[in-house]
Amino acid sequence: MALLDMMRAVLEDSGLLALWHTLAPWLALDERQLIFMVATPIFIGITFWEYRKIRHDPKLMDTAEAIRNFALGAGYQVTELLFAGIITFPVYALCYHYRLFELELNWLTGFLTFLGVDFCFYWMHRASHRMRWFWAAHVVHHSSERMNFSTAMRQNATNIFNCMWVFYLPMALIGFNPVWIGVAYAFSLVYQFFVHTTLVGRLPGWIERVFNTPSHHRVHHGRNPEYIDRNYGGTLIIWDRLFGTFAPENDANPPEYGITRQIHSTNLIVLWTHEYVDMFRDMSRPGGLLSRLGHLWRPPEWQRPTTSNSEQPGTLHERNHPEPDRH
Repeated sequence: MALLDMMRAVLEDSGLLALWHTLAPWLALDERQLIFMVATPIFIGITFWEYRKIRHDPKLMDTAEAIRNFALGAGYQVTELLFAGIITFPVYALCYHYRLFELELNWLTGFLTFLGVDFCFYWMHRASHRMRWFWAAHVVHHSSERMNFSTAMRQNATNIFNCMWVFYLPMALIGFNPVWIGVAYAFSLVYQFFVHTTLVGRLPGWIERVFNTPSHHRVHHGRNPEYIDRNYGGTLIIWDRLFGTFAPENDANPPEYGITRQIHSTNLIVLWTHEYVDMFRDMSRPGGLLSRLGHLWRPPEWQRPTTSNSEQPGTLHERNHPEPDRH
C-alpha cells in the first residue's frame, strides 16, 4: 500500500474525512479568506517598511494604534472565516440555483466578474456611509485620525452580520459563480490595502482618472466638509466620476482624518460597537415605530424632530455640527 493510501485510510477511520466532506460546502466561499491569509504577511511587511519611514511623526504613525488596527482586522477575519460560509453561502447558492444565464468561466466572464464586483462594491460602500445600519459597522474603519497602511486593517468584526454582502447577490442571480465573486472581492480588498498611505503622491494622470489611488482614498478618509462622502470606489474610481461622488485631493486643503464625532477609545469592543449603541439609543427615544426604525436606513446624521410628537420627516444635522450627546 502506498504511503498516501495509508494516510488516507487513517483519515477515513478517524471520521474526520467524512466530517470534512459535510462541512466543505459551507466553507466554499472562504477561498477569499485564504487569499487574505496569504496576503497578511505581505501587509505586515509593507506596514513595517512604512513604519520605519514615518514612525517619528505622531501625526502619521502611532505604534499602539497600528497594533490595535491589526487586532481589529484579525477580529474581522475570524468572524468572516467562522460565519461567512454558514450565513452567506446558502443565500448565494439559492440565488445561483435560479440564475438567469449559464456563464462559462473564461477571460471575458472573468473580467465581467471583476467589473461587476467593483460596481457592486461602489454601491455597498456608498450605502455604508449613507445608511446608518451599515455605517455602524463601517465607522471603525474611519475612526482613526491617521492614514497609513495599518488603517486598511482596521475593520469591524460585525461586518458579516450587517449583511452588506447582499449587494453582490444580483451577480449570482445573473449567473456569476459565487466562489469567483468572493475571489474577485478578496483581490479588490488586497488592492485597496495599498491606497491607505500618505507616502505616495499623485500617480500619472491616466491612472488617477481610472483607478482608485492613494490620493483619491485620502480624500475618502478626510472629515473636511468637502471631502465627506466622496470617492467610494474600490479598485476603480470611474464609478465616482459617473455618479457624481468624486472629489480631487486639494493640496491647499489637506485631509483631516477621522470622523466628525470622534470616538476616543482603545477598547476593541467599544470601537466595534459604539455606533450601534448610539443608534439603538436614538431608536429608544419616544416616537412611532416607523420613525424609530428610520434610524436603521436613514443617514448617520439624521435625527428625529424633538419639538413635535407628530410624524414628520426627519431633519439632517451637518456632520461638522453634531448633536452634543453623540460621539
